[in-house]
Amino acid sequence: TMFDLDRWQEIMSALKKNKLRTFFTAFGVFWGIFMLVIMLGSGTGLKNGVTSDFGDFATNSVFMWTRPTTVPFKGLPRGRNFNFKADDVEALRREIPEIEYLAPRTQTGGFRGGNNVVRGTKSGAFSIMGDYPEWNLIDPVVIDNGRFLNHADIKEKRKVAVIGNKVNEVLFAPGENAVGQYIQIQGIYFQVIGVFKPKNSGVNFGGDKEQSVFIPLTTFQRVYNWGDIIGWFAFTSKPGVPASVVEEKASALLRRRHSVSPDDPQAIGSFNLEKQYNQMTGLFAGINGLIWIVGIGTLLAGVIGISNIMLVIVKERTKEIGIQRAIGASPLNIISQIITESVFLTTFAGYVGLVIGVGILELVNYALTNSGGDSNMFQNPNIDFNMAISALIILVISGAVAGLIPARKAVSIKPIDALRYE
Repeated sequence: TMFDLDRWQEIMSALKKNKLRTFFTAFGVFWGIFMLVIMLGSGTGLKNGVTSDFGDFATNSVFMWTRPTTVPFKGLPRGRNFNFKADDVEALRREIPEIEYLAPRTQTGGFRGGNNVVRGTKSGAFSIMGDYPEWNLIDPVVIDNGRFLNHADIKEKRKVAVIGNKVNEVLFAPGENAVGQYIQIQGIYFQVIGVFKPKNSGVNFGGDKEQSVFIPLTTFQRVYNWGDIIGWFAFTSKPGVPASVVEEKASALLRRRHSVSPDDPQAIGSFNLEKQYNQMTGLFAGINGLIWIVGIGTLLAGVIGISNIMLVIVKERTKEIGIQRAIGASPLNIISQIITESVFLTTFAGYVGLVIGVGILELVNYALTNSGGDSNMFQNPNIDFNMAISALIILVISGAVAGLIPARKAVSIKPIDALRYE
């Protein structure tokens, strides 16, 4: 049986007989599984690092803006500048049912000029965004204090502002409550209704979010004389609809509305985040596949080593096996003995590799979280529990397969020949 003490003593003495050989054979398997764990963990770490850059950003989003035309159309010259208009918002909502969230935006920025936001003696240069509440569904921020813009602000063209945490630090003293206070944006007073912190730093549209001020888009158009001009659009597609469908439909609709040639490659610029995101996801799936191929290959090399050592052990013990057979051991006894030895060696070596591999990943993770470094490229390298278990199951099965050839060889020798064997 499996738990026969004699059998285990026999296994131990067989493996101890040549310690160095046993060690190197086991090391092959140990190394295979160790490398597999480290590579899988690193793959996960890379993936986590890159996907955390996106944070809660809607990955099915598309951004669209205008550029000078490059093709004359309907009697209009090339090189013509045009702008999106407020009524485009309604047209997009009406004609493209695949759009889930639509956020028009206008902006003027501190990056273009001097200090544009003032409070008392303090001032700073910040990006001023004219926004709709929907923007917070596409690129969500954490509201630390107060609230975000709402539709009443838009409708009533209220002079209210939601400020980024860096803006708050510049204009207000530590511990001072900004909500309810007034700031001057390009000479016009706005009441602060909220302070926010960005959720993700990896995707920035329109400047550094921490140094941004959100005001209602309608207020922006009125107080800064933008009329009904809209700077650019952000939209997301409904669940299950590829963002590219929305991108193509919106582009076609806006071209029609602004007399832009359908063949003009330049006039309407767009960026499809979903496309970028899918490319990356595909890349990581490929990396993972490659890791498994390399890892299983390394493991196989170790398992073949075990099969070879078992063949040598069987050859050394030919006479002993002959005696066992002569005194009535069944072929099954002999086979199970050799397979148990092989599985024991493989599983033991593999388990050690697994434990050390996971230990090293945990150490790396610990070092990363405690260094306080903002490692955007690499985060939380870990190995899925199911993956670890499947690796162990692969090991046990390969151990059994590795023992099969030597075991059949052992049984194939007639007892009488085995006894004569020198």
